[in-house]
Amino acid sequence: MSGTSLDGVDAACCRIRRDGDGPRGYDVSVESFVTRPYDPAFRERIAAACGEAGTVADACELNVALGAVFAAAAEDAADAAGLSLADVDAIGSHGQTIRHVPEPQSLPVGDDRLRSTLQIGDGSVVAERTGVPTVADFRTADVAVGGHGAPLVPFADLALLADDTRFRVAQNVGGIANCTALPPDPTRGDVSAFDTGPGNMVIDGVVELLTDGERTYDRDGCLARAGTVDEALLEECLDDDYFRSEPPKSTGRERFGRAYARKFLDACRARNLSDEDAVATATALTARSIADAYRRFLPRTPDEVVVSGGGAYNPALVGMLDDAVEAEVRTVNEYGVGADEKEAVAFALLAAAAMDGVPNNVPEATGASRPVVMGKRCPPR
Repeated sequence: MSGTSLDGVDAACCRIRRDGDGPRGYDVSVESFVTRPYDPAFRERIAAACGEAGTVADACELNVALGAVFAAAAEDAADAAGLSLADVDAIGSHGQTIRHVPEPQSLPVGDDRLRSTLQIGDGSVVAERTGVPTVADFRTADVAVGGHGAPLVPFADLALLADDTRFRVAQNVGGIANCTALPPDPTRGDVSAFDTGPGNMVIDGVVELLTDGERTYDRDGCLARAGTVDEALLEECLDDDYFRSEPPKSTGRERFGRAYARKFLDACRARNLSDEDAVATATALTARSIADAYRRFLPRTPDEVVVSGGGAYNPALVGMLDDAVEAEVRTVNEYGVGADEKEAVAFALLAAAAMDGVPNNVPEATGASRPVVMGKRCPPR
């Protein structure tokens, strides 16, 4: 998995058993987990490809280069589990999103209005370099039947976190924050999920701008904890059409990326906020937009909020979220999956389902017209 934060590649080696139907019929254990950080110059190339200045040539070259990076990460994960690639049944690769257009657009194919999304990191390169069947390019199958192609982790959330008696929300805080609402003893049709808005993306962008690129995130939430939230600016930021729009919905770097961070920081400077106050307010934007989404769109207050992703390691963010919601806030580590691991584990599970021919989207989350098997199979040599 490589997400919108552009930190690098997370790879999990998982043992997956199927003993029932649907998502809850899978049992997952994690054998190993590794992270392969992007070189700063390579990260900058990916970031440029995500922006308006990105070219087709950039996307073409990075598509192959990222395939090689993902293959190396898969081999690292197998090594860490004490396995060879010959022991691995399949690789699931999300790819790197460089463009996500969740609002239907008029395209030159008649009167259709179509959503679109693009993940690069070619699965055929992964399969060729590893010798392992690879399932890649998951999102487009959901988009083809009218969905957003996001969020995709609800299938895994059902397998990993659903409870028979408690209403849980699985809250991932990566670059973008997304939640999965899991009522007690849920089936796939009971689940709702959507992107709540910015996760770490605005926080990271502000820190990067403040430090001229020397730092790319607020380590341990130190800057945010030293600052004071500007409530007036926070309220202005929360007055955004995205936060009010009804699910299903998804968002990405196009809305909350570098341009948004620059605009946010300009507003902070116009108010003479300190650097710490700016980061505290950006952190509060993530926490409060998540809490507001629960109040607006969930059927009732959850019993538990289970946080995963890089945001789970930010005590300032977790503390602000705990203050903002009327529920127990925990990290996913308490449930047998590392906070950094969960999304990589999710794509291992999505790949296993695809190999089994099991529909692995959740239409109630993505807005798709029907369940589909997502992921294109790339055979090895």
